[in-house]
Amino acid sequence: MTPHTRRTLEFVLDNLVWFMLLFVLAIFSLFIPNYFQLGIFANIIEASSVLGVMSIGLALVIITGHMDLSVESVAALSAMTVGILFCSAGIGYGFQLHPEWLMVPVSLLIAIAVGSLIGLFNGVLVVKARMNAFIITLASYIWVRGLVVAVSGGRSAQDLAPAIRWFGIQRVLGLPLTAWIAIGCFVLFSWFMARTPFGRHLVMIGGNETATYRAGIRVTRNLIIAFALAGATAGLAGWLLTIRTSGATANLGVGLLFNAFAAVVIGGVSLKGGVGSLPGVYAGVLLLSSINTAINLMGLPANFTQVIHGLLVLAAVLLDTLKQTIRQRLA
Repeated sequence: MTPHTRRTLEFVLDNLVWFMLLFVLAIFSLFIPNYFQLGIFANIIEASSVLGVMSIGLALVIITGHMDLSVESVAALSAMTVGILFCSAGIGYGFQLHPEWLMVPVSLLIAIAVGSLIGLFNGVLVVKARMNAFIITLASYIWVRGLVVAVSGGRSAQDLAPAIRWFGIQRVLGLPLTAWIAIGCFVLFSWFMARTPFGRHLVMIGGNETATYRAGIRVTRNLIIAFALAGATAGLAGWLLTIRTSGATANLGVGLLFNAFAAVVIGGVSLKGGVGSLPGVYAGVLLLSSINTAINLMGLPANFTQVIHGLLVLAAVLLDTLKQTIRQRLA
């Protein structure tokens, strides 16, 4: 095999999910009337903003070879916290700040802080106490969701402050600001993973944690930061959820965890750790969003979405195994 052929094959393997996305969009455009429109594609990007932000932090943890099952509940708690503080109806207290625009950064910081604290708590237990990440974050998934129900009493917070809700209706170049926030997060974290020592260290930890430790890299600190970042991005996702719904309910975001896992796996992040890229994860998010949009346009039952997502995850795992086999033969 020539070097050029090998480079081409490596490029295809690294960007397979993007080719899948283009193929799916082309098929939908051919068979679904009015699918090929800028408005439809803008809706796909907008609908994927919350899932995309949540998938970033989850991908960081999985790249290190660990799991974080708590991100969905963390997003719900962050959303409920913002809802209680800045909604004026239901269980909301309707706090006001002057000038009003201060409520936007303050609510954002509160949501991220709530998520970061829970992520930090998970990371310390996993790394310092040497507990299993799957069990710890599963427990957090349960108790954090329980806390959301307990704090809210099963009721909702409604009528979000107009200054914060403004983010949900403002558009730039045809896309809402919430979508631009998700795109910006992917660009920032993609650069972070590719261009900084911390990003490269996370990949090394996922590839071989013992060898990384022996190389003098601070594995403990990096893993705790990864869990904290997962919590922070989940908190940001919760903030975006609050804006989209103009409030918060006890069951807000239910099911997002499974979609986030699907997006991460479809995006090429190996569950074994050490392999994956955030641009691929974003393609996975867009792929799921485009399928959801197509199902809605065709008027199919919502159950079809779960079936297709499950088949895509299965296909992604099989493709991951196939890519590893091909790369071993190329080595």
